[in-house]
Amino acid sequence: MSELIKWELVDMELPEECNIILGHSHFIKTVEDLYEALVTASPTLEFGIAFCEASGPCLIRWDGNAEDLIDVAIRNAQRISAGHTFVILLRKGFPINVLDRIKNVQEVCRVYAATANPIQVLIFETDLGRGVAGVVDGDASKGVEDDSHIAERKALLRDIIGYKR
Repeated sequence: MSELIKWELVDMELPEECNIILGHSHFIKTVEDLYEALVTASPTLEFGIAFCEASGPCLIRWDGNAEDLIDVAIRNAQRISAGHTFVILLRKGFPINVLDRIKNVQEVCRVYAATANPIQVLIFETDLGRGVAGVVDGDASKGVEDDSHIAERKALLRDIIGYKR
């Protein structure tokens, strides 16, 4: 076995008004189970799913209820091309609304990221195949919040988004 590792930084495509969820699973039924978890989360949620099969024909399996998001999920999965990796694109909903459902899908092993930020995936490749080493999600920290920032955060959560009372 070769000791050489090839590294690649892959930019994910993220349409406006969308979020992306990137994760790792272990079984071909992932696409169907993620579909069921998402379609029952909200009647307005639009999504596309792509899953990189890790053995046999090694196809990118896909599903969803929005053709444009399915197409983007497939393109992102093609860029990653790492076995058992899944990509979900969401519109008219947020990861916070579906993450527990996704993490409770029996074959889901890990969620790497759930974001509306630009995202990059650090991929490594060995003789065996490709894997996800990690993700870059957003900008570097620029400081520590002060009292005014705390007040802004609380107002956002309570008054604008309505997640807190």
